[in-house]
Amino acid sequence: MSYVSAGEHYKEIFGEKVYRVALDAGCTCPNRDGTKGVGGCIFCSGSGSGEFAADRELSITEQLVSAKKRVEKKCKSRKFIAYFQNFTNTYGDEEILRSKYEEALADPEVVGISIATRPDCISRKMYSILEELAEKTYVWIELGLQTIHEKTAAWFNRGYELPVFEETVERLSRIRGKLEIIVHVILGFPGETKEMMTETIRYCSHLPIQGIKIANLNVLSGTELAKLYEKTPFPLMKMDEYIGFLCDLIEEVRPDIVIYRMTGDGDKKHLIAPLWVRDKRMVRNRIAHVMKEREIKQGRKFRP
Repeated sequence: MSYVSAGEHYKEIFGEKVYRVALDAGCTCPNRDGTKGVGGCIFCSGSGSGEFAADRELSITEQLVSAKKRVEKKCKSRKFIAYFQNFTNTYGDEEILRSKYEEALADPEVVGISIATRPDCISRKMYSILEELAEKTYVWIELGLQTIHEKTAAWFNRGYELPVFEETVERLSRIRGKLEIIVHVILGFPGETKEMMTETIRYCSHLPIQGIKIANLNVLSGTELAKLYEKTPFPLMKMDEYIGFLCDLIEEVRPDIVIYRMTGDGDKKHLIAPLWVRDKRMVRNRIAHVMKEREIKQGRKFRP
């Protein structure tokens, strides 16, 4: 059950451990401001899933200084990836966004840039900007898909249909330079069976993508999902069930696809359920243990 982890991938590219630091570009989302919808996806927090991002009131340079100070105790590497994480980071004035990307890349310790966005929010001009960046540095574009099932997507208010995602992946895959596509998937939506979730992973494995982030559904305070959960609690996967199923799904991931994340990582202050994700180290260790057990049973070498 071998797979390529983010750490392995970065080390292959840069020759050493690299740490991603979360930045705030000051963006919003068309699914919040009324362009596509209001309220956003029902699981998305008020910070746009960027609880760990730096203060948006600071300049990008100041955010980088602050973020690097926060991680210096646990990260000895002096190479960083600037991660524009929260909300939709290609949504807004393209020249202003370009200037923020370039400000981050002006830091000599920043070796690449990761941009989280929606597939319906990359304009023609933004594609050109991304290609210019990819010719100079490493660029990762992270697209929030979550599921291929339209009924689920409508339930959580995604705001776009699957063909939009497919067209965006195809256009991004044609960009010249060092650009990689990462797709976000969430497991455990109410009403989705394990076969449906497996279909989403299989679908992703047939796309021209280079990475995937897999997370279990987290219920965070202040979200529409939290209101639904508190009114009528729905079942969430328990830790051992989730890990066992995750290991099944890893077998479905195309071997060259980098697995950047394997569990949810919600802010502990806002996490309502499932509570087991609070202990991130314990969950990671348990995943590694289960994978190693499977490798031994299958007679294949385990590679963490």
